[in-house]
Amino acid sequence: MGLGRSLLSGVLTMTLLVLPIIIVAAQEAMRAVPKNRRDASYALGATKWQTVSKSVLPSAMPGIMTGVILALSRAIGETAPLIMIGALTYVAFLPENLLDSFTVMPIQIFNWVSRPSEAFHELAASGIILLLIMLFIMNILAVWIRHKYSKNL
Repeated sequence: MGLGRSLLSGVLTMTLLVLPIIIVAAQEAMRAVPKNRRDASYALGATKWQTVSKSVLPSAMPGIMTGVILALSRAIGETAPLIMIGALTYVAFLPENLLDSFTVMPIQIFNWVSRPSEAFHELAASGIILLLIMLFIMNILAVWIRHKYSKNL
């Protein structure tokens, strides 16, 4: 495809990494919807599409959203796939389009830790704390969404 070390190649790589997690979470969430709910929808004369869109998906949405957030949380910390496609260890500019070079926080943290200066180690510690806070917030959000929508069912 000729994408090289571009932001677009990183996005596609991470999409391929998290897509199976999201698919499995969606399947499990839809399987968890009670058969009675589907049967009741069919008994009221709903088509298969109406049953899925109006009954199954709203009931499965907390599980699906939780899976999406947890998959994105995993993607935030991934480094190896991005190193394999050639993410740079240092970029002095913000990417302006999808074909520009890029780096990600875990690679930048590794770069900072590898330096002998104490100032870089402090930057690395700050980056690690920032990543942990982001992951903590995303996990709390996933639990909150699941809890909020589970009460409505």
